[in-house]
Amino acid sequence: MRRVRYYEYGGPGVLRVEEVETPVAGPGQVLIRTEAIGTNYVDTAFRWGTSPLGQPSLPGSPNGDVVGTVEAVGPGVGQGLVGRRVTALVARDAYADYVLADPAWLAPVPDGIDHGAASILAMPGPVALRVLRAGGLAKDETVLVHVAAGTIGHLATQLAKLEGAGTVIATVGSPDKLEFVRQHGADACVCYTDADWPEQVRALAPGGVDVIADSIGGEATAANVELLAPLGRLVIYGATSGALATAGLHGLYALRTVTGFRLMAWRAAEPELAKQDITEVTEHVAAGRLRVAVQGTVPLAEAAKAHEMLEDRGRLGRVLLVP
Repeated sequence: MRRVRYYEYGGPGVLRVEEVETPVAGPGQVLIRTEAIGTNYVDTAFRWGTSPLGQPSLPGSPNGDVVGTVEAVGPGVGQGLVGRRVTALVARDAYADYVLADPAWLAPVPDGIDHGAASILAMPGPVALRVLRAGGLAKDETVLVHVAAGTIGHLATQLAKLEGAGTVIATVGSPDKLEFVRQHGADACVCYTDADWPEQVRALAPGGVDVIADSIGGEATAANVELLAPLGRLVIYGATSGALATAGLHGLYALRTVTGFRLMAWRAAEPELAKQDITEVTEHVAAGRLRVAVQGTVPLAEAAKAHEMLEDRGRLGRVLLVP
């Protein structure tokens, strides 16, 4: 079978497609035959060797949201899973014809769901939903979603509306994305590349923003704190700027709250609620309430092209790899 790894840090060209033996499911594992892989922007920083979230050692292998069919199970796993179509966040060797996954976190894929929609059930959708809930979003509140044209961002704008938000403000990296985010739930939008983006948000929400979903980090976090309304909540869950969030604590004296979110920490702390998140997102997708945009589908053998697309700031939604 084929898998993709990299043996040095650098641009998309360092990704190598290798021929290796198909893995065997060990105790507490399932083997999935891959149908599609949802790629994630964070892996471009890992590949460059510049991620502020902690750098994996070499050889590196991208993670991914794998959609496929359970081919085999290891000892201790019920045979009833064999033949089921599922999706899972795979942290190691996700770009491959076959992958190993933890059966505890498989998301069943309902009939009639395409690869793009299926790819968000285990990770991107639940992250978008839980970030909003970590911010304590209440009915009719104002929400600011950063990087709203990205995989998680375009889901968060829709889910904010489904969760009862009154006004959803979105930020994007370029003006050509404004209409896209409006079509996916945003009531208003601004470009975070504009020097005065905080002033633009303040004009849209003069009383302040109740909940902010911050995947940018870096210097943007300090501006986000100042945009919060009294009793407003900021949830930090990414660092697309290439830097960890930085902000002084003085802004918190205005009755503002800052918290962080990471999916693996949430799964460990509240596994039953984390599984319920998957169920709720799946129900939204199956009912057509949550739409998934796919920018492009790329053959597994051209994984480098997929990473080029991820790094293109004109991207809208997901980039999929297919065997």
